[in-house]
Amino acid sequence: MNPAFAHVDCWVFDLDNTLYPATGPIWDSIGERMTAYVMRATGLPRAEAYALQERYLIEHGATMSGLVANHAVDPHHFLADVHDIDFSIVDADHELRDLLNALPGRRLVYTNGAEKYARNVLARLGVAEAFDDVFAIDNADLFPKPQRESFDRLIARYAIEPARAVMVEDTPRNLVPAHALGFKTVLIHPEPASDFPEHIHHATDCVKAFLRGVLT
Repeated sequence: MNPAFAHVDCWVFDLDNTLYPATGPIWDSIGERMTAYVMRATGLPRAEAYALQERYLIEHGATMSGLVANHAVDPHHFLADVHDIDFSIVDADHELRDLLNALPGRRLVYTNGAEKYARNVLARLGVAEAFDDVFAIDNADLFPKPQRESFDRLIARYAIEPARAVMVEDTPRNLVPAHALGFKTVLIHPEPASDFPEHIHHATDCVKAFLRGVLT
């Protein structure tokens, strides 16, 4: 183990664009379904619906939360609809499985997606058994990251001691509350740099590269 992580006994990973590359077809499929859903819920043309989708993501932490607050959308219907994708597009990643299995302590997935969707993706990636559990937005009483209520529910459910935990994410703002709570933070970013804000402790362009570094 890299000495910088020798104290860690809980590893918390985001799912989308973290355990698989952001350039993959999964997120594209979800994004298309999400835009179509916003179009139906609001009556807006595609370009305006997409802009609203992105604005709600920024303002509420999740597009779903904005739709629920402003358009009386049923959140469970939204989650089921936008995550109804063809999972055969997901390929197994045996190297990722082996790296995850080598980590000591508990391993959790923490996602703003639906639990059923997350478990389907993990199964297709071949890494489902590498994780102790999935904590999805429907387990967080529909509070999305980066809302503090979501983090509080995660910590309470698994009795996490943040000072002994790592959070791995592709969205920098989701690491702000993690850092404030005491997690060691890792950003998965396509262009890692040395000038990330102080709430990001480590940055890399690939989760597998990060795990290799941890396990050296």
